[in-house]
Amino acid sequence: MLVKTEELKKHFHIGRGQILHAVDGISLEIQENEILGLVGESGSGKSTFGKTLIGLHQRTSGQAFYRAEPLPKDFKTADHLRYSKEMQMIFQDPYSSLNPRMTVLDIIGEGLRLQGEHSGKEIRDKVAFWLQRVGLHPDHMSRYPHEFSGGQRQRIGIARAMIIEPKFVVCDEPISALDVSVQAQVINLLDELKQSMGLTLLFIAHDLSMVRYVSDRMAVMYLGALAEVGPANDLFFQPQHPYTQFLIESNPEPDPKMERERAHKPIVGEITSPVNVKPGCRFADRCPQVMDRCRSETPLLIATSENRQVACHLFT
Repeated sequence: MLVKTEELKKHFHIGRGQILHAVDGISLEIQENEILGLVGESGSGKSTFGKTLIGLHQRTSGQAFYRAEPLPKDFKTADHLRYSKEMQMIFQDPYSSLNPRMTVLDIIGEGLRLQGEHSGKEIRDKVAFWLQRVGLHPDHMSRYPHEFSGGQRQRIGIARAMIIEPKFVVCDEPISALDVSVQAQVINLLDELKQSMGLTLLFIAHDLSMVRYVSDRMAVMYLGALAEVGPANDLFFQPQHPYTQFLIESNPEPDPKMERERAHKPIVGEITSPVNVKPGCRFADRCPQVMDRCRSETPLLIATSENRQVACHLFT
Protein backbone atom coordinates (compact mmCIF):
# COMPACT_ATOMS: atom_id res chain seq x y z
CA MET A 1 0.00 0.00 0.00
CA LEU A 2 1.45 3.33 -1.09
CA VAL A 3 -1.35 5.81 -0.33
CA LYS A 4 -4.23 5.46 2.11
CA THR A 5 -7.02 7.67 3.41
CA GLU A 6 -9.25 7.09 6.42
CA GLU A 7 -12.52 9.02 6.63
CA LEU A 8 -10.98 11.90 4.70
CA LYS A 9 -13.22 14.97 4.67
CA LYS A 10 -13.01 18.37 3.02
CA HIS A 11 -15.82 20.80 3.80
CA PHE A 12 -16.15 24.39 2.63
CA HIS A 13 -17.98 27.06 4.65
CA ILE A 14 -20.04 29.00 2.12
CA GLY A 15 -21.69 31.47 4.51
CA ARG A 16 -24.83 31.74 6.64
CA GLY A 17 -24.03 28.54 8.48
CA GLN A 18 -23.96 26.48 5.30
CA ILE A 19 -21.28 23.85 4.79
CA LEU A 20 -20.49 22.25 1.44
CA HIS A 21 -19.54 18.58 1.96
CA ALA A 22 -17.22 18.32 -1.06
CA VAL A 23 -15.45 15.21 0.24
CA ASP A 24 -17.26 13.43 3.02
CA GLY A 25 -15.50 10.49 4.62
CA ILE A 26 -13.42 8.76 1.92
CA SER A 27 -11.51 5.64 3.01
CA LEU A 28 -9.41 4.32 0.17
CA GLU A 29 -6.16 2.45 -0.44
CA ILE A 30 -3.96 2.79 -3.53
CA GLN A 31 -1.41 0.06 -4.07
CA GLU A 32 2.10 0.70 -5.33
CA ASN A 33 2.45 0.68 -9.14
CA GLU A 34 -1.31 0.60 -9.80
CA ILE A 35 -3.60 3.00 -11.59
CA LEU A 36 -6.78 3.73 -9.65
CA GLY A 37 -9.43 5.39 -11.79
CA LEU A 38 -11.76 7.78 -9.95
CA VAL A 39 -15.02 8.51 -11.78
CA GLY A 40 -18.28 10.32 -11.13
CA GLU A 41 -20.39 13.22 -12.32
CA SER A 42 -19.15 16.81 -12.29
CA GLY A 43 -19.35 18.13 -8.76
CA SER A 44 -18.94 14.73 -7.13
CA GLY A 45 -15.72 15.82 -5.37
CA LYS A 46 -13.14 13.89 -7.42
CA SER A 47 -10.72 16.76 -8.00
CA THR A 48 -11.15 18.07 -4.45
CA PHE A 49 -10.28 14.62 -3.11
CA GLY A 50 -7.10 14.48 -5.19
CA LYS A 51 -5.99 17.97 -4.16
CA THR A 52 -6.77 17.34 -0.49
CA LEU A 53 -4.90 14.05 -0.54
CA ILE A 54 -1.61 15.68 -1.63
CA GLY A 55 -1.99 18.78 0.53
CA LEU A 56 -3.21 21.40 -1.94
CA HIS A 57 -6.33 21.71 0.23
CA GLN A 58 -6.23 21.49 4.02
CA ARG A 59 -8.42 18.55 4.98
CA THR A 60 -11.26 19.15 7.42
CA SER A 61 -10.79 15.85 9.24
CA GLY A 62 -9.70 12.27 8.74
CA GLN A 63 -6.27 10.87 7.96
CA ALA A 64 -4.06 10.50 4.91
CA PHE A 65 -0.97 8.31 4.72
CA TYR A 66 1.97 7.96 2.34
CA ARG A 67 3.99 4.76 2.79
CA ALA A 68 2.20 4.30 6.15
CA GLU A 69 3.45 7.72 7.31
CA PRO A 70 0.70 10.18 8.35
CA LEU A 71 0.58 13.23 6.13
CA PRO A 72 0.20 16.62 7.86
CA LYS A 73 -3.29 18.09 8.03
CA ASP A 74 -2.04 21.55 7.06
CA PHE A 75 0.91 21.46 4.65
CA LYS A 76 3.53 24.11 5.40
CA THR A 77 6.18 25.21 2.88
CA ALA A 78 8.63 22.63 4.23
CA ASP A 79 6.01 19.89 3.88
CA HIS A 80 5.33 20.81 0.26
CA LEU A 81 9.05 20.75 -0.51
CA ARG A 82 9.45 17.38 1.19
CA TYR A 83 6.48 15.57 -0.26
CA SER A 84 6.65 17.16 -3.71
CA LYS A 85 9.58 14.83 -4.37
CA GLU A 86 7.19 11.92 -3.92
CA MET A 87 3.77 13.26 -4.97
CA GLN A 88 2.88 15.44 -7.96
CA MET A 89 -0.24 16.51 -9.85
CA ILE A 90 -1.12 16.89 -13.52
CA PHE A 91 -3.87 19.48 -13.77
CA GLN A 92 -7.02 19.40 -15.87
CA ASP A 93 -6.75 22.59 -17.91
CA PRO A 94 -3.51 22.91 -19.91
CA TYR A 95 -4.40 26.54 -20.64
CA SER A 96 -4.79 27.88 -17.10
CA SER A 97 -2.31 25.61 -15.29
CA LEU A 98 0.78 27.06 -17.01
CA ASN A 99 2.01 30.54 -16.10
CA PRO A 100 1.83 32.57 -19.37
CA ARG A 101 4.73 34.80 -18.25
CA MET A 102 7.15 31.92 -17.69
CA THR A 103 9.16 30.12 -20.35
CA VAL A 104 8.92 26.37 -20.71
CA LEU A 105 12.36 26.09 -19.10
CA ASP A 106 11.15 27.94 -16.01
CA ILE A 107 7.82 26.08 -15.87
CA ILE A 108 9.25 22.57 -16.08
CA GLY A 109 12.37 23.32 -14.04
CA GLU A 110 10.62 25.21 -11.24
CA GLY A 111 10.30 22.17 -8.98
CA LEU A 112 13.99 21.39 -9.23
CA ARG A 113 14.89 25.04 -8.64
CA LEU A 114 12.75 25.21 -5.48
CA GLN A 115 14.49 22.14 -4.08
CA GLY A 116 17.79 23.98 -4.38
CA GLU A 117 19.77 20.82 -5.08
CA HIS A 118 20.60 21.37 -8.76
CA SER A 119 22.73 23.86 -10.68
CA GLY A 120 21.32 25.92 -13.53
CA LYS A 121 23.02 23.67 -16.08
CA GLU A 122 21.65 20.51 -14.44
CA ILE A 123 18.14 21.94 -14.51
CA ARG A 124 18.49 22.93 -18.16
CA ASP A 125 19.79 19.46 -19.08
CA LYS A 126 16.94 17.74 -17.22
CA VAL A 127 14.34 20.01 -18.85
CA ALA A 128 15.79 19.18 -22.28
CA PHE A 129 15.65 15.46 -21.46
CA TRP A 130 12.04 15.61 -20.33
CA LEU A 131 10.92 17.67 -23.30
CA GLN A 132 12.21 14.88 -25.52
CA ARG A 133 10.66 12.26 -23.24
CA VAL A 134 7.18 13.75 -23.67
CA GLY A 135 7.55 14.19 -27.42
CA LEU A 136 8.65 17.83 -27.66
CA HIS A 137 11.94 19.38 -28.76
CA PRO A 138 14.61 20.80 -26.41
CA ASP A 139 14.57 24.01 -28.45
CA HIS A 140 11.04 24.59 -27.12
CA MET A 141 12.34 25.48 -23.65
CA SER A 142 12.76 29.16 -24.60
CA ARG A 143 9.15 29.49 -25.74
CA TYR A 144 6.03 30.57 -23.83
CA PRO A 145 2.79 28.58 -23.28
CA HIS A 146 0.75 30.57 -25.82
CA GLU A 147 2.99 29.22 -28.58
CA PHE A 148 1.77 25.65 -28.05
CA SER A 149 -1.39 23.68 -28.78
CA GLY A 150 -3.52 22.18 -26.01
CA GLY A 151 -1.96 18.75 -26.39
CA GLN A 152 1.56 20.21 -26.31
CA ARG A 153 0.71 22.23 -23.21
CA GLN A 154 -0.52 19.11 -21.46
CA ARG A 155 2.77 17.40 -22.32
CA ILE A 156 4.57 20.34 -20.73
CA GLY A 157 2.41 19.85 -17.63
CA ILE A 158 3.31 16.16 -17.57
CA ALA A 159 7.02 16.99 -17.90
CA ARG A 160 6.71 19.49 -15.04
CA ALA A 161 5.30 16.77 -12.78
CA MET A 162 7.62 13.97 -13.89
CA ILE A 163 10.93 15.86 -13.79
CA ILE A 164 10.86 15.48 -10.00
CA GLU A 165 10.65 11.69 -10.53
CA PRO A 166 7.74 11.21 -8.10
CA LYS A 167 6.26 7.88 -7.10
CA PHE A 168 2.61 9.01 -6.87
CA VAL A 169 0.84 11.30 -9.37
CA VAL A 170 -2.70 12.64 -9.26
CA CYS A 171 -3.93 13.02 -12.85
CA ASP A 172 -6.86 15.45 -12.58
CA GLU A 173 -8.81 14.88 -15.80
CA PRO A 174 -5.64 15.32 -17.88
CA ILE A 175 -7.39 14.58 -21.20
CA SER A 176 -10.81 16.26 -20.84
CA ALA A 177 -9.74 19.49 -22.62
CA LEU A 178 -8.06 17.68 -25.51
CA ASP A 179 -9.17 16.37 -28.90
CA VAL A 180 -9.84 12.64 -29.09
CA SER A 181 -6.74 11.89 -31.16
CA VAL A 182 -4.56 13.82 -28.71
CA GLN A 183 -6.22 12.08 -25.75
CA ALA A 184 -4.92 8.72 -26.97
CA GLN A 185 -1.39 10.11 -27.28
CA VAL A 186 -1.43 11.49 -23.74
CA ILE A 187 -2.86 8.23 -22.34
CA ASN A 188 -0.18 6.19 -24.09
CA LEU A 189 2.49 8.56 -22.76
CA LEU A 190 1.24 8.21 -19.18
CA ASP A 191 1.10 4.42 -19.52
CA GLU A 192 4.67 4.33 -20.85
CA LEU A 193 5.90 6.52 -17.98
CA LYS A 194 4.03 4.36 -15.48
CA GLN A 195 5.72 1.22 -16.78
CA SER A 196 9.22 2.71 -17.03
CA MET A 197 9.19 4.68 -13.75
CA GLY A 198 7.08 2.37 -11.58
CA LEU A 199 4.52 5.14 -11.05
CA THR A 200 1.33 4.93 -9.04
CA LEU A 201 -1.50 7.04 -10.51
CA LEU A 202 -4.82 8.35 -9.27
CA PHE A 203 -6.52 8.91 -12.63
CA ILE A 204 -9.54 11.22 -12.36
CA ALA A 205 -11.80 11.39 -15.42
CA HIS A 206 -15.34 11.44 -16.82
CA ASP A 207 -14.82 9.05 -19.72
CA LEU A 208 -15.67 5.64 -18.24
CA SER A 209 -14.36 3.66 -21.20
CA MET A 210 -11.04 5.48 -21.07
CA VAL A 211 -10.78 4.99 -17.31
CA ARG A 212 -11.50 1.27 -17.67
CA TYR A 213 -8.82 1.06 -20.36
CA VAL A 214 -6.06 2.66 -18.29
CA SER A 215 -7.00 1.58 -14.75
CA ASP A 216 -6.31 -1.49 -12.69
CA ARG A 217 -9.13 -0.59 -10.29
CA MET A 218 -11.96 1.93 -10.37
CA ALA A 219 -13.69 3.91 -7.63
CA VAL A 220 -17.02 5.65 -8.15
CA MET A 221 -17.83 8.87 -6.28
CA TYR A 222 -21.24 10.44 -5.82
CA LEU A 223 -21.69 13.78 -4.02
CA GLY A 224 -18.54 13.48 -1.94
CA ALA A 225 -18.83 9.81 -0.97
CA LEU A 226 -17.69 6.53 -2.46
CA ALA A 227 -20.42 4.40 -4.02
CA GLU A 228 -18.35 1.46 -5.25
CA VAL A 229 -14.75 0.24 -5.60
CA GLY A 230 -13.44 -2.75 -7.54
CA PRO A 231 -11.30 -4.10 -10.38
CA ALA A 232 -11.86 -2.00 -13.49
CA ASN A 233 -13.35 -4.71 -15.72
CA ASP A 234 -15.50 -6.21 -12.96
CA LEU A 235 -16.94 -2.84 -12.00
CA PHE A 236 -17.53 -1.81 -15.61
CA PHE A 237 -19.25 -5.01 -16.76
CA GLN A 238 -20.90 -6.02 -13.46
CA PRO A 239 -21.70 -2.83 -11.54
CA GLN A 240 -23.34 -3.41 -8.17
CA HIS A 241 -24.39 0.02 -6.90
CA PRO A 242 -27.52 1.43 -8.62
CA TYR A 243 -25.68 4.68 -9.34
CA THR A 244 -22.78 2.82 -10.96
CA GLN A 245 -25.28 0.90 -13.09
CA PHE A 246 -26.82 4.14 -14.35
CA LEU A 247 -23.36 5.63 -14.91
CA ILE A 248 -22.25 2.66 -17.01
CA GLU A 249 -25.52 2.62 -18.98
CA SER A 250 -25.09 6.30 -19.80
CA ASN A 251 -21.71 5.60 -21.39
CA PRO A 252 -22.21 5.92 -25.19
CA GLU A 253 -21.61 2.98 -27.52
CA PRO A 254 -18.74 3.44 -30.01
CA ASP A 255 -20.98 2.17 -32.82
CA PRO A 256 -23.46 4.97 -33.77
CA LYS A 257 -26.04 2.42 -34.96
CA MET A 258 -25.94 0.51 -31.68
CA GLU A 259 -26.11 3.78 -29.76
CA ARG A 260 -29.28 4.84 -31.63
CA GLU A 261 -30.98 1.48 -31.15
CA ARG A 262 -30.13 0.69 -27.54
CA ALA A 263 -32.61 1.43 -24.76
CA HIS A 264 -31.81 4.39 -22.52
CA LYS A 265 -32.96 4.58 -18.89
CA PRO A 266 -32.55 8.14 -17.68
CA ILE A 267 -31.94 8.90 -14.00
CA VAL A 268 -35.03 10.61 -12.59
CA GLY A 269 -35.41 12.61 -9.40
CA GLU A 270 -33.64 15.57 -7.85
CA ILE A 271 -29.95 15.56 -6.98
CA THR A 272 -29.44 15.70 -3.24
CA SER A 273 -27.79 18.92 -2.10
CA PRO A 274 -24.18 18.54 -0.90
CA VAL A 275 -24.79 21.45 1.50
CA ASN A 276 -25.48 20.54 5.15
CA VAL A 277 -25.81 16.85 4.25
CA LYS A 278 -28.26 14.84 6.35
CA PRO A 279 -28.08 11.12 7.20
CA GLY A 280 -29.14 8.71 4.50
CA CYS A 281 -27.95 7.57 1.09
CA ARG A 282 -27.06 10.49 -1.17
CA PHE A 283 -28.55 8.64 -4.15
CA ALA A 284 -31.87 7.85 -2.44
CA ASP A 285 -33.93 10.50 -4.25
CA ARG A 286 -32.85 9.14 -7.65
CA CYS A 287 -32.61 5.42 -6.94
CA PRO A 288 -35.28 3.08 -8.41
CA GLN A 289 -34.61 0.54 -5.64
CA VAL A 290 -34.84 2.95 -2.71
CA MET A 291 -36.00 1.61 0.68
CA ASP A 292 -37.17 3.44 3.79
CA ARG A 293 -33.85 2.95 5.56
CA CYS A 294 -32.04 4.56 2.61
CA ARG A 295 -33.49 7.94 3.62
CA SER A 296 -32.38 7.74 7.26
CA GLU A 297 -29.28 5.51 7.43
CA THR A 298 -26.06 6.36 5.63
CA PRO A 299 -24.77 3.15 3.99
CA LEU A 300 -21.23 2.07 4.80
CA LEU A 301 -18.72 0.93 2.20
CA ILE A 302 -18.63 -2.82 2.77
CA ALA A 303 -16.91 -5.73 1.04
CA THR A 304 -19.19 -7.80 -1.19
CA SER A 305 -16.36 -10.07 -2.33
CA GLU A 306 -12.60 -10.27 -1.98
CA ASN A 307 -11.97 -7.32 -4.31
CA ARG A 308 -15.31 -5.47 -4.40
CA GLN A 309 -16.76 -2.83 -2.08
CA VAL A 310 -20.12 -1.11 -2.32
CA ALA A 311 -22.00 1.43 -0.19
CA CYS A 312 -25.60 0.28 -0.58
CA HIS A 313 -28.25 -1.10 1.79
CA LEU A 314 -29.18 -3.70 -0.83
CA PHE A 315 -26.06 -5.58 0.26
CA THR A 316 -26.58 -5.40 4.05
